[in-house]
Amino acid sequence: MNVYPFIEAEKQGVGSVATACRLLEVSRSAFYANRAGPSRREVDDGELTAAITEIHTESGGTYGSPRVHAELADQGHRHGRKRVARLMQAAGLAGREPKRFKRTTIPDPGVDSRPDLIRRAFPRTRARSTPAGAGTSPTSAPGRAGSTWRP
Repeated sequence: MNVYPFIEAEKQGVGSVATACRLLEVSRSAFYANRAGPSRREVDDGELTAAITEIHTESGGTYGSPRVHAELADQGHRHGRKRVARLMQAAGLAGREPKRFKRTTIPDPGVDSRPDLIRRAFPRTRARSTPAGAGTSPTSAPGRAGSTWRP
């Protein structure tokens, strides 16, 4: 319920705005802000939302905020990327998302794995006490076997 007309009527009468606002649990700043009407930013947002909606419908609903922002820049509008995204979200506009990847080949779990046709073999040439690369990291403890740090 809009209480501002009651406060305005109280102001025109003998009462005070402060008392009326306190009784109706409304801040005085909110009352005076409502009296002033829409701010310049709200008016600009309305005009910009109209331009955004037009660009979005011309694209067939495919343009998201980055492309709409670029199109607005080409038309000479200088607005921030996040402002365009905020207004698009408030207007319920969103670009189309790319189709998700659809897997067309589904492997048969009953089939054995492919045979090794080239018969790869990785013979061990010698027994190692530590795996390759172990202890050679600069973060490994100093003094360990293979460490690059000096104790």
